[in-house]
Amino acid sequence: MEKTVKIGLLGCGNVGAALVELVRERGDEIASRTGLRLVVDRVAVRSLSKERQVDLPTDVLTTDAQSVVTDPSVDLVVEVIGGIEPARELIVDALKSGKPVVTANKELLANVGAELYAVAETAGVDLLFEAAVAGGIPLIRPLRESLVGEDVSRVMGIVNGTTNYILTKMTEEGWSYAEALAEAQSLGYAERDPTADVEGFDAGAKAAIIATIAFGAKVVAGDVYHEGISGVTSTDIAHARRMGFQIKLLAIAERFDDGSVAVRVHPAMVPDHHPLASVRDSFNAVFVEGDAVGDLMFYGRGAGGFPTASAVLGDVVDAAANLAKGTHASLGSFTKGAIRPVDDLASAFYVNLEVADRPGVLAAVAGVFGEHGVSIRSMEQEAMDADAAGAPAGTGGAARLIFITHAAREADLRATLHQLRSLDAVRSVGSVLRVIGQG
Repeated sequence: MEKTVKIGLLGCGNVGAALVELVRERGDEIASRTGLRLVVDRVAVRSLSKERQVDLPTDVLTTDAQSVVTDPSVDLVVEVIGGIEPARELIVDALKSGKPVVTANKELLANVGAELYAVAETAGVDLLFEAAVAGGIPLIRPLRESLVGEDVSRVMGIVNGTTNYILTKMTEEGWSYAEALAEAQSLGYAERDPTADVEGFDAGAKAAIIATIAFGAKVVAGDVYHEGISGVTSTDIAHARRMGFQIKLLAIAERFDDGSVAVRVHPAMVPDHHPLASVRDSFNAVFVEGDAVGDLMFYGRGAGGFPTASAVLGDVVDAAANLAKGTHASLGSFTKGAIRPVDDLASAFYVNLEVADRPGVLAAVAGVFGEHGVSIRSMEQEAMDADAAGAPAGTGGAARLIFITHAAREADLRATLHQLRSLDAVRSVGSVLRVIGQG
């Protein structure tokens, strides 16, 4: 016999509307396979008069989100309104009333996730959030269930489709950053204010959630180090391609032997042979490194109404099934481990310098690297037009020096750059990018 599960939906934008359509389209199949008949019973929206992407009966709609949460006929709550408040309060109220919650709210989870996980555990109901990270890609469930017994040491990936689209166009079409961003905005990939995407804050929120689930550590958005892609130039892209790399914005969460955790977002040069190098356009991919399982990669569309709604629907079915059985999926406990500062991390680096083209400059520059214990793996030099380089008239030519270092501490590299800027022969320190896959 079928059991009807009534859903209270908070928000009916791109994801909410797509979820309503998927429930309608897939309802019979879900019922036949699970015995659960999903019904979108109440929908909270900001405006009743706004035109929507999906038709809903007027008696289903309300502007009172709290009434949806407290409605005794609602069995399960789906939150897709975003932001921290009132989403946090609504989710807490739903959980405390014994209603499972499915959310796609990465900002909320990255800031107060541990609080919400504890409330759900105490209430004995599900809080599921597959759609909060990497859209339609199944990632959170494998991390919290399939890999819970795995010693995961690092999770690294492309988790923002907007920046990946921009970098793809710069790489394949030769566009400038400004041109690629404008195209991303015209296609709806980037907001009018793209700061959250291009400066790494969106990816940082997702990285905090990933680290929390993968390592059982309380990591919040403020623990994540951020660098964006707005400083990446066409010259950097060209140099990377010539040297066998692709530039990608990576979110990286690592756990070290002492139990400390480091979480960061920054552009990096990825070797052409690495699986992440081939991830194009608005697609996402996440690389998981474990002790016993080895390397895994999860790939797919990381954004969009229907891919994200697909992940939400999967969580809804799981939560509804658990509700019917009187059980829930436990997230376990989380410890507040030490967050390792970025200065203590090590990486290989790409360093681009503009210098005066005269004898002794290369030796002076190399000496600064050596003084701070930064070993040079490779170096290229190319002549530059003096006018293009901004050199004063009569001072001779200019050259560009491009270094790839061996792995070095961030603090040592920063000290190197600081001293290089003080050299008379160094006209500017250009881009500095981390390089993965280099020792």
